[in-house]
This record gives sequence, structure tokens and C-alpha cells, in this order.
Amino acid sequence: MTASDRVVTANGLRLHYLDYGGDGLPWIVCIHGLTGNAHNFDGVAAHLAGKYHVLSIDVRGRGDSEWGQSTEYLPQNYLTDLSEMMAALGIERTSLIGTSMGGIISMMYAGGWPDRVERLVLNDIGPEIDSAGVARIQSYLSETPDRFESMDDVVSYYRANYPPMSKLPDAALREIVKWSVKPGPEGDMVWKIDSAIRRPPRGATTQQRLDLWVPYARISCPVLIIRGAESDILVSDTVTRMCQVLRAATAVEIPGVAHAPLLTEPASLAALKKFFSV
Repeated sequence: MTASDRVVTANGLRLHYLDYGGDGLPWIVCIHGLTGNAHNFDGVAAHLAGKYHVLSIDVRGRGDSEWGQSTEYLPQNYLTDLSEMMAALGIERTSLIGTSMGGIISMMYAGGWPDRVERLVLNDIGPEIDSAGVARIQSYLSETPDRFESMDDVVSYYRANYPPMSKLPDAALREIVKWSVKPGPEGDMVWKIDSAIRRPPRGATTQQRLDLWVPYARISCPVLIIRGAESDILVSDTVTRMCQVLRAATAVEIPGVAHAPLLTEPASLAALKKFFSV
């Protein structure tokens, strides 16, 4: 489906978001992962937009949002960006869908303002992140090329480094990854993401440890936890504890999928449709 490109100012930055329409309907705000962008939710929005007013945001430094200071790509700043965006758009209460890093932001928001969140979807993320997955992500980010000769090379990069995308047909994969790059000055393709996110500057505090169990325990709305069965970020033991801490939490495991589900898998869509009653 076609979404409208919109911009709102938060924390002094022009932040881009996609508006899938639905004036007067309940809100759903979608937040992507570390190197993702707002278009990651295009496929999901098509299934939810008939009953909800769906927005998908580009977190600062990604997609078509403005870049921030290199040392300020922190969860706490992403959280205040989200809060200011909500206020600017007049959203007093919303549901949230967060993938990976977007789920961290969503947990912090839902725990900080529990009365403002109707429902929460955490896609392959929890209050604890497995060290194996962190090491894998840090490794491939440090080795990521700054530019690509062609879109074919971009497709090949994603197929090699993003397990859930590895089995997609070329056309489907190209449709997803084309939003991650833009034409470069030399006829090549370059990232639509600040290099400081992929390679944090020396002395940056991007790896600051947060105890996410604290905001998680304060969440009062129904929670859907989606886990890729082969995920090295969200392990089964963490999901078990999450469901023990929050009795309103339910979990579904997506077979044959690693970090992070695209949310368009049949099992993911079935869980989302049931959760949102669509």
C-alpha cells in the first residue's frame, strides 16, 4: 500500500515518518531496528491499516530523518524523540510495534508512560540480549562497506548478513532493501544511515548498559512477544521470564527464522491479526 511521507520536529531534529492513513482510528506506531528504516513495516501496515491509523518512523540518523550528533545515538534520546513526536502529532494513546532496537525504545516508552500505550508488540527483543547476537551484529557492522557498486551488490549484502532475508526471492528482497540506500556522488549506492551508528566514534556511550527489566515490569498493557526460533538475540529463557514478569504477555515463536522476523511470515501475521483483532 502507498503511505504518505511526513516530517515532524523533535529534539531539534527533522524526523521522517510514513503515514498509512486512517484518520479517526486507533493509533499504531511502528519502530524499526538498529539499521532499519520506516519502510520495514510496509508489508505489516497493509494488514493493519483498515482498522488502525498506522505510522512508521525513521529513527534519527536513519532513512529520511535528520542525523544527530555522533555521540547522541542513545536509547534515552530515541525515547525522548518518540515522546516529542507523539506530542507534536497529538497522539495521547497508541499501540507500539518495535523490532529489535525499536522494541527497546517501545519497552522504555511503555514502561515510562504505561497509561499511554494500548498494546505492545516486541519483535525478537527483550530486556536481556544474548551476547552471541551482540557479537555477531558488532562484527558485521564493523565490516560493512561504505558504498556499493550497484543495487545488486546491496541485495547480495543483505542476503549474506540478514538471515530472515536470505531466502527471499530477489525481487522481494530488492523491494525491501532499496529504502536503505541512495545514489552516491560517484554513481554508486551509499547508506541512508549515519556512519556513526554503524561505527560508533571512540569514546561514544552507545553501548551504555540499561536495566530494561525495570521499565518492562512497569508495562500495564497486553504484550505480544514474537521470537524467531533461531534468534541469537532473544533466547527462550528470556521469553519465559518475560511472561512470568508480565501476566498480560503472550509469546509466539516463528519457525525457521533468525533475528529478526520480518513480521510478514504467516505465523507472524496470524499472531498480529489475533492480537489486534483484525
